[in-house]
Amino acid sequence: MQSVTTRTSQAPIHSGFGATTTARETLRGINLTGKVAIVTGGYTGIGLETTRALVEAGATVIVPARSRTKARQALAGIPRVEQEQLDLLDPSTIERFADGFLASGRPLHILINNAGIMAPPLTRDTRGYESQFSANHLGHFELTVRLLPALRRASGARVVSVSSRGHRRSGVDFDDPNYERRAYDKWQAYGQSKTANVLFAVGLDRRGEGDGIRVFAVHPGGILTGLSQYMTDDELEAYGISRADLGGPIPVGLSVAEGGMFKTPEQGAATSVWCATSPQLVGMGGVYCQDVDIAVVAEADSPVIGVAPYAIDPEGAERLWDLSERLTGVEG
Repeated sequence: MQSVTTRTSQAPIHSGFGATTTARETLRGINLTGKVAIVTGGYTGIGLETTRALVEAGATVIVPARSRTKARQALAGIPRVEQEQLDLLDPSTIERFADGFLASGRPLHILINNAGIMAPPLTRDTRGYESQFSANHLGHFELTVRLLPALRRASGARVVSVSSRGHRRSGVDFDDPNYERRAYDKWQAYGQSKTANVLFAVGLDRRGEGDGIRVFAVHPGGILTGLSQYMTDDELEAYGISRADLGGPIPVGLSVAEGGMFKTPEQGAATSVWCATSPQLVGMGGVYCQDVDIAVVAEADSPVIGVAPYAIDPEGAERLWDLSERLTGVEG
């Protein structure tokens, strides 16, 4: 039985933070001792900074990863981190991970669906589903739904769905989400998956509020991480960067602190951590956030950067939920 949700207004609350705020700054005065968090992709880029910030505030953080060796190396020396196996393109590993966590009997206070891929050539998972829609949305849908008993056990859990301003590139094609009949466009496919991340937050918040589960979608900002590995040299040059810049310091003049568009990983993790922990958001959910605040609504072709109306449409969220249940075989 779905609960009736009083929708949170998709409008800024003037949090007092901004584009240059870091994850640690959002956690000042917040004690997460005894809290359990799961951060997918929590061993690289903004995911690693998210893990570090939550641990420093006292949380125990579980980091599921496809490459356990890479994750183990990145997380070495960070206390209260548990590392497990999970591949978002492989449903069997999602089921094993979720079953293992549920068997522990622990509540899950924070789930941050952070992992993802961006603009690869057309590839498919073992079911034939397009990889960006599969990894960025369907994998996280299945993981979250399977973990719902642990989220309910927390009696006040938060789920964060890491999206992107890239959602403005495309809505979800409900008739052909996996590019079986239409020509593949890597950026359109990325946009579709990121819109799905937002719609999922809307749909899950509607279902979860009655059990104390509140859900937020997040645009972390532009970050120079390995997520950009599939971008061509020409695409990188259009942003004023080179391949050598990925994973390194922000080139002079391109930092948000200097009026540019790129954030450090510490700044990129801030909105996710804020949505997962801030008392400013008590009683709220089902909204898209950026720069450590709730974002404005802006049409996809608007010069104002915000959330496109189609990405927060309740009817679209229900259509996506039904589609996701059919494609994964997992009902929530």
